[in-house]
Amino acid sequence: MVAACLSFVSGAVLFLVVLWDAFESIVLPRRVTRKLRLTRIFYRTTWQILLTVSRLASSAKTRESMLGYYGPISLLLLLVIWAWGLVISFALLHYSAGSAITMVGFQPGFATDLYLSGTTFFTLGLGDVVPRSTLARAFTVAEAGLGFGFLAIVIGYLPVIYQSFSRREVNISLLDARAGSPPCAGELLRRHAYPHGIDALQDLLATWEHWSADLMESHLSYPVLAFFRSQHDNQSWIASLTTILDACALVMMGLEGACQRQAELTFAIARHAVVDLSQTFYTPPTPVPYQRLDRTQLTQLRDVLAREGMKLHEGGGADARLTELRALYEPYVYALSSYLHLPLPCWLPAAQGQDNWQTSAWAQASGLLQDPLVAGLPDDHS
Repeated sequence: MVAACLSFVSGAVLFLVVLWDAFESIVLPRRVTRKLRLTRIFYRTTWQILLTVSRLASSAKTRESMLGYYGPISLLLLLVIWAWGLVISFALLHYSAGSAITMVGFQPGFATDLYLSGTTFFTLGLGDVVPRSTLARAFTVAEAGLGFGFLAIVIGYLPVIYQSFSRREVNISLLDARAGSPPCAGELLRRHAYPHGIDALQDLLATWEHWSADLMESHLSYPVLAFFRSQHDNQSWIASLTTILDACALVMMGLEGACQRQAELTFAIARHAVVDLSQTFYTPPTPVPYQRLDRTQLTQLRDVLAREGMKLHEGGGADARLTELRALYEPYVYALSSYLHLPLPCWLPAAQGQDNWQTSAWAQASGLLQDPLVAGLPDDHS
């Protein structure tokens, strides 16, 4: 009697925990603040294990490849854990009901309960095991309906995840020719130093305002998307978002003739996104332990833009304004980048760097990049 009661309570608790966790992760379209969750425990544990294992990799490329597999694999593994959690919970319920099951060649017990639960949940309908009591039949019918619904939700869940991922990556790929590879704010502004370039910059910031809102909505609803990495190792959603925040901060600091109002709007929603995502992953804001933009680099940045005809405001007031704006987002993006192992971008481009569209193993092998029609293409759209 005690064993039956314990089995019933265990099965009921496991059923409720798994079902509610799946509901919060798949169906509920909002951020869940509760710390004690099966999904959160799963991701924090497996991610730390993978990071530990990846440190044993012989090269950075191998390590990045390992981290790139984590997002899709963890998603599938979580679905398997949910499914087997529900199967085991119903097996415990059958066991608490006295294993009222008929199965040719086998004695009733937890093993047969587990087999009945598995075949019922996955709607196999083999017919070699039959529930005998009214309660066992009720459990079987309930599990069959739940299993069918679970599989239907999963089938609809995966396309939503990959559609959100695709929407995110489109603008990240487009940023390649606009801000370099990896992207940086200085290069983004420099490449818009051409006639009517400020108008194009305003349109770009407006597009990224919508992108930031979409990122916040999708990644708060489905946090697993944050672990999905971009196609190229030198691109990421964190680096792209930080580049846009950096560029907005420069415009708001004072860029003559620039679209300051649009920069303020884009900065507001982008900063909102990084703050909310930091709360989702429990990564408190952390001061950047190094100077992303020191005084010398800022002077160099002013000189680079001035040569292209774009003048940044100078003086203590402008520098203080930039420092104030950076303090609003840099601690959050640094905390996220440290947790997800995605590097933050620089403010100035690397010397003699190439964009991703300019590189190719075939082109390098054949010398195609030496062709003036390819290597000499302007990167400022002038």
